[in-house]
Amino acid sequence: MNLLERLLERVGETPDATAMISQSGERVSFADLERRSAGLAALLLERGVQRGDAVLVLVPMSVELYVTLAAVFRLGAVVMILDPAAGLAHIGRCCALNPPKALVGVPLAHLLGLLSPSVRRISIRLCARGWFPGTIPLSAATRLEGRAGLESLSPDAPALLTFTSGTGGTPKAALRSHGLLLSQLAALETLLGARPHDVDLATLPIVALANLATGVTTAIPAVSLRRPATVKAAPILAQITAQRITRTAASPALLERLADAALARHETLPGLTRIFSGGGPVFPRVLKKLAIVAPNARLVSVYGSTEAEPIAHIAFDELQPGDLEAMRGGRGLLVGAPVPEIELRILPNRSGQALSFSSSADLDASSLEPELIGEIVVSGPHVLPGYLHGRGDEETKFRVSGQVWHRTGDAGHLDAHGRLWLAGRADAKITDARGELYPFSVECAATEFPGVRRCALLQYRDQRVLCVEWTCAEGDESALLERLRWAQVDAVRSVPSLPMDARHNAKVDLKRLRGLLER
Repeated sequence: MNLLERLLERVGETPDATAMISQSGERVSFADLERRSAGLAALLLERGVQRGDAVLVLVPMSVELYVTLAAVFRLGAVVMILDPAAGLAHIGRCCALNPPKALVGVPLAHLLGLLSPSVRRISIRLCARGWFPGTIPLSAATRLEGRAGLESLSPDAPALLTFTSGTGGTPKAALRSHGLLLSQLAALETLLGARPHDVDLATLPIVALANLATGVTTAIPAVSLRRPATVKAAPILAQITAQRITRTAASPALLERLADAALARHETLPGLTRIFSGGGPVFPRVLKKLAIVAPNARLVSVYGSTEAEPIAHIAFDELQPGDLEAMRGGRGLLVGAPVPEIELRILPNRSGQALSFSSSADLDASSLEPELIGEIVVSGPHVLPGYLHGRGDEETKFRVSGQVWHRTGDAGHLDAHGRLWLAGRADAKITDARGELYPFSVECAATEFPGVRRCALLQYRDQRVLCVEWTCAEGDESALLERLRWAQVDAVRSVPSLPMDARHNAKVDLKRLRGLLER
């Protein structure tokens, strides 16, 4: 079975049920979504797209996006997604790794063809949401009889191709098979727990796919989410109430933005019953705000990565006495027990070095005891077994008795209860005359200090320096320094704004931050 067959099962069971609610409020049934995807599949086939071809999809979260995904899957072609905001060089590198046969994009995406030779070389071009010279509008599909049949695909047939940021050079291409996608959706289904009459505000594309496979109504956010930390919160808060949203899965930056806006307006969202947050560190302060704004919701933080999602999770009400104090004291960020589908080990931190084990017994013997910090490695049916053409496998994958393990690049430890605590990136460890220190553990503790909006610890001129962006005009640097005495921080430096990554606004750009300190 592949992903589209799961969707068609839902069409057969509940054809008239609402599958998606568009940004404009239009309700699209499962049957209508299937009809539109069949028509688009016929149009793609007519233009020359065949099984195994890569189709570059540059369409934001919308009904059109999921019509396109279903149409491409129907043909046995491969959906290819990249981030145009990463720049023309990134687009060129991604297209060089796997040249797309066709492009389905909004007019702005087609404008890239004027600047990017890689995009200009794509011969088949379809335009979503309007018209662009030299393209075929998606509406042209209405003149064709929909492609009713499905390509017969094996579980290892390629389905979805995405790319890492490639900040260190060439991006890695993560190619998910239909089998892996189904395994990932099964893990998400267990985590999210579909309930009758659920309406999900979907901010993450993979969650919307899971919704379609499980019969949950997906509401498309009323505004663009390209920059979650600066998104307009009011329209989304209104949408949650008007469309009777019952759950959402979103980044902590977006959820904190919504919570702050609701608190400022003295509003609550009693209809929300579950909130899942991931894609970045979910600090306790975000969960505390959400507990006030959504008093009836179960709050769950989720840890995962592009190559393995989900890995672990924990509900806010499952925190044990002393957990919050432990996070303030430098133990790291608690992300909970690994999901049942994942095998997880903590190995000695050998970041940058190859790993090799003769057997599963050797791997187990090399794994660290509880409370000892090391490198987090995972294996399981929804863990990406390798990258396209094997580029990136040497640094991130190793095999033990035929089983593929993925090196997450994160460091952490398991506690006596089997719960995972994150210490930060494995290669970010500071080693100096005073010992070893993981910056993220300090940053996690500092975010609990009043007035700290976000912060970053780095080694600068042989000192441990914590740079802080405050929520207020002036923060109490000396009090914060005293709070962090356990980490032997040498100085706290206030900055007007920490430089963040352009893609997700979730990671501090340390190179640019060092430049600020030099001024």
